[in-house]
Amino acid sequence: MKAAVGDRLIVEGTYNHEPRRIGVVTELRHPDGSPPYVVRWMDAEHETLVFPGPDARVVTKQEREADLAAL
Repeated sequence: MKAAVGDRLIVEGTYNHEPRRIGVVTELRHPDGSPPYVVRWMDAEHETLVFPGPDARVVTKQEREADLAAL
């Protein structure tokens, strides 16, 4: 998994009652874009250091813009 500052990190809920969490990558700890990432969570407005697991994925700015252009 690789990310850049400004990309979104989406973590799917592991259990049915857990909601999907969406955050924005605000800081990288490695220049190659590998984890961990500092993420500002959109639902809670706080930052945490995240080591993404298999339930997480990165959505780049280019992917978001392409999705919006398709609408």
